[in-house]
Amino acid sequence: MSQTSLRNKSVNADALRQHVINALDELKAKDVREIDVRGKTSIADLLVIASGTSARHVKSIADEVVKFAKKAGVMPLGVEGEREAEWVLVDLGDVIVHVMLPRIREFYGLERLWTVGDCEAENEAVSAG
Repeated sequence: MSQTSLRNKSVNADALRQHVINALDELKAKDVREIDVRGKTSIADLLVIASGTSARHVKSIADEVVKFAKKAGVMPLGVEGEREAEWVLVDLGDVIVHVMLPRIREFYGLERLWTVGDCEAENEAVSAG
């Protein structure tokens, strides 16, 4: 468990994850992907990556994630990128949410970065090749 979880003891990572997924679903985020990063980093337990269809959609999705988290009793540790809204990061401690425009998401390839060496990623590469 990451150190930030000590700050948000009222909501465990699984409950927080469900609040995040509900918020993403509420505003129809596209291509939602969850990546378990326990054992790879101490900054969080879970990364959630989603796409929006426009900068306005990306910002609205991130705002909804913040709203759902606050309702659950979790204050975001930080929100970055709201002005441009091409990539908004919402740091909820154990869960970090990235909401991005598809072209930005493809360019940075966070899924590839965080799944290098994972069995699932290797299996996908084998079946594609």
